[in-house]
Amino acid sequence: MFAAMVSCFLAAPARAEEVKAGDLVISQAWSRATPRGAKTGGGFLTIENKGSAPDRLVAVSGDFADKIEVHEMAVKNGVMTMRAVENGLTIEPGKTVTLAPGGYHLMMLDLKAPLKQGDKLPVTLQFEKAGTVVVTLDVQGVGAKGPAAEGGKMDMKMDGMKKM
Repeated sequence: MFAAMVSCFLAAPARAEEVKAGDLVISQAWSRATPRGAKTGGGFLTIENKGSAPDRLVAVSGDFADKIEVHEMAVKNGVMTMRAVENGLTIEPGKTVTLAPGGYHLMMLDLKAPLKQGDKLPVTLQFEKAGTVVVTLDVQGVGAKGPAAEGGKMDMKMDGMKKM
C-alpha cells in the first residue's frame, strides 16, 4: 500500500492540452494570477520541434493584453536582467524549448484586467514555418511554479525569496 501511495506522488502531473502546429507540439501552457492593479504578467509553455528544420516563434498576441513579447531572463555578473528576444525564438529540430519562470517567457504588457486563478487565456502564437496556432494559458495561483495537475494542488512556497 505504501508503494502505491508513493507511486501516486511520483507520477507525472496530468498533461495540459497539447496543440500541434506543423512539426511543433505546444504543451503545458499556463500563467500566474496577478495582484489587482498589476499591468504585467507572465506566460509559460513548452514547444517541441519534431521536424527536421528549425522554426521560430516570431509573434504572440492575446485580447487580454495590449502587447505580448517573448522575453529572456538571465543573470549576468550577479545581476538579473530581462530583455525582449529580438528576431524571434528559435526552436531547433529535435529539441524542446521551455518558457518558464526565470528564463524565456511570454511577457504580457498592459493587462486589461487582473489575471485570476482558474482563468483560461487564449494566446495566438505565430511561427515562421508552422504558421498561426491558438493555445490556452491556464491561470494558476500567485507564485505557482508550474501547471497544476488536474484535480491537484500546487506547492505555493517561494523558495529563496528574501523579505525586504
